[in-house]
Amino acid sequence: MLRYVVRRLVMLLGIVVVISIGSFYLIHLLPGDPAAVILGTGDTPANRAILYKQLGLDRPMVVQYFIWLRNILHGNFGISFISQTSVASTIRAALPIDLELIALSQILAFAAAIPLAMRSARKPDGIVDRILGAGSFTLLSIPPFIIIVLLVLVISIKLGISNTGPSSYVSFGTDWIVNLESLTLPAFTLAIGSFVLYYRVLRSDLIATLQEEFITVARSKGISRRRIMWRHAFRPSSVALLGSAGVNIGGLLASGFVVEYLLAIPGLGYTLIAAINASDYLLVQGIVLVVSVGVVVINFLFDFVINIVDPRISRE
Repeated sequence: MLRYVVRRLVMLLGIVVVISIGSFYLIHLLPGDPAAVILGTGDTPANRAILYKQLGLDRPMVVQYFIWLRNILHGNFGISFISQTSVASTIRAALPIDLELIALSQILAFAAAIPLAMRSARKPDGIVDRILGAGSFTLLSIPPFIIIVLLVLVISIKLGISNTGPSSYVSFGTDWIVNLESLTLPAFTLAIGSFVLYYRVLRSDLIATLQEEFITVARSKGISRRRIMWRHAFRPSSVALLGSAGVNIGGLLASGFVVEYLLAIPGLGYTLIAAINASDYLLVQGIVLVVSVGVVVINFLFDFVINIVDPRISRE
């Protein structure tokens, strides 16, 4: 187990280094010149040369990268060219919103997917299984931005329910009840895609597990169906579910951006799109780096949990 974890940590470190290189060069691939944004009407060759020297942009690219990496390791992401505020402070203010939104969506997704997958697995191809299968395929075919628009039209505008529309976000510290109300629609939207994935993965594994010999032995001992499902079938069937959750939750850091932007929720997604529109290159660079590293770390943590659930994986 220890050997497996060390090997995965080495891989994690290598991936993070590659991500840092890609994030650093991202700012050099974007169109335009940061100097032109900073200087504005004072953009002259002489002023640009002075600014390049102040920012260290006149140094070789490799030297710039290692200076930037040293600053990143000390928590210094730079100062935004546009707002003149710390990029790190902007990210710290926006990131908790994304984490709360993802946590709420996953609670909803797991709460619905696990019991419904168990219900379908008891009688495969039964009427309940067919209805759930058709419903999951239908939900899977609808993009999240369509779902959130429909929810806003029906719930916020048609029904007039307060604190659910665009620009209604309130921080958790200000009013936690209104905060949960304002995140209900986006959390439900993100939960739909997660629910479909978790339901189908767990259903397939449960059906296969319920055909195993040890399940037959448990039934012959007179153990109740509920106990067999939760105590004997769920754990071996949850490995693929956890693997899917790791990939999906990492992806939600990015897929939730559109939903945040449509509802003007000031998370990383809204901040990133606003930074791109304003040509705020350093802020774009910092958010891309944080999100990319976050996806890798989340997948590593889920790999670790999977090995706890099924230690055979680390021995293979």
